[in-house]
Amino acid sequence: MANHESTKKDIRRNARRRERNRQAIMTMRTLAKKVEEAVSAGKSAEAQEALMRVVPFIDHAVNRGILHRNTASRKISRLTLKVNGVPATKG
Repeated sequence: MANHESTKKDIRRNARRRERNRQAIMTMRTLAKKVEEAVSAGKSAEAQEALMRVVPFIDHAVNRGILHRNTASRKISRLTLKVNGVPATKG
């Protein structure tokens, strides 16, 4: 256990940051899952809309230091390829 006040404060701060980062990652995964579900259902319009919601969120996670930029780029690229592979629905 920490003895210094500054170390105790660091522990509290790290716990808050960890929780905030976990929440952001979980939200990102949920948004990505919505893209995957729309793609598997063959709904190109929904998939495109879901992709437009998840990409800025991933970019924001990079700016906050939650994700590495290469990881974010890979995730965005894979999701985009899946969405582009869905044939456009008519009607």
